[in-house]
Amino acid sequence: MRNFIHQSAYPLMKRIIYIVLLAFVLFCTVSAQAEDSIKVLMLETPYASLPAEDAKVMNSISGRVFLNGRYYEGDLNILSDKKGIYVVKTLPFNQYLEGVVASESGNAWELEALKAQSIVSRTYAMFFKTLNAGKNYHITSSVNDQLYKGNNSDSKISRAVKNTENEILTHKHAPIKAFFHATCEGKTELPEEIWDESYPYIRSVDCRNKNAPYENWKRRFSLEIIGRAMGIKGLKDIVIDSYTSTGRAKTIKFILSDESSPSVTVKAIDFRKTLGYKEVPSTLFTVSVKNDVLLLRGKGYGHGVGLSQWGALEMARQGKGYREILSHYYPGAILEHSETLYSRKKENND
Repeated sequence: MRNFIHQSAYPLMKRIIYIVLLAFVLFCTVSAQAEDSIKVLMLETPYASLPAEDAKVMNSISGRVFLNGRYYEGDLNILSDKKGIYVVKTLPFNQYLEGVVASESGNAWELEALKAQSIVSRTYAMFFKTLNAGKNYHITSSVNDQLYKGNNSDSKISRAVKNTENEILTHKHAPIKAFFHATCEGKTELPEEIWDESYPYIRSVDCRNKNAPYENWKRRFSLEIIGRAMGIKGLKDIVIDSYTSTGRAKTIKFILSDESSPSVTVKAIDFRKTLGYKEVPSTLFTVSVKNDVLLLRGKGYGHGVGLSQWGALEMARQGKGYREILSHYYPGAILEHSETLYSRKKENND
């Protein structure tokens, strides 16, 4: 009975077992690669249109392609909808993260500030990768999410990412929506003042900036240019209609020469976006109009919510570690390892 399988069948069985094992290894490898990668919608500006939910994949390319006036390289999906053609790049998560930190940070920044940025950007990416799982892309490459210009070549940034590997900011054992901005003066902003959404892990705290860019700035615009940009005719004056709790402009009133429609009120963030983020660096400004010219005097750059990148740099220069930096800007969040987080999630699902 021991010899019920003919010896000639053994080579065939070995081949079958080998094929099954090889398929299993390949499956595990592909699954691991999928878990450790991220899909980035490549945008040239924050004003570029986004693909529709039903955008179709025209082609998948591994190589180099020239599209929309520039070259893209890597593992690419080309999407198409009625508005245009889009490029989604799939790349290893840590490679993407290093590229983000390089794009978002200044040259020769303190290591602890780079570590803080690494954790914030990792958390932000993981939040949106989870949120957009199963969609054509997880995140965009523009400042509407976090800036990604390409691969990193700075060994210090690689070290910052490596030294904080798997560390993320969490609330109730889930990645937080880790907002951050370039620089602010005074206090950071509350998200509910801008987006009508509050988060228990983000509060208004001291900016901690010192000698940062955009500490003070001025901008001048003719009322004609503003009226044309905002689609408003007969503009004769502009005033701040309401303020946030941190002193930033919340709504702006456009006073018109038409007596039948004396004024139009818009959100300050919409005013800033329409004129341009560089043209209006923040909503912490004062306004004055003279001779049909608007003068803005402001402070800071960005929406002001969450971590201030230049504030983090100043804290690092003062000898603060990345954990102290993060606990300052996200007082309601907890640092956890993503592996522990997802192991706990898997146990709960089992």
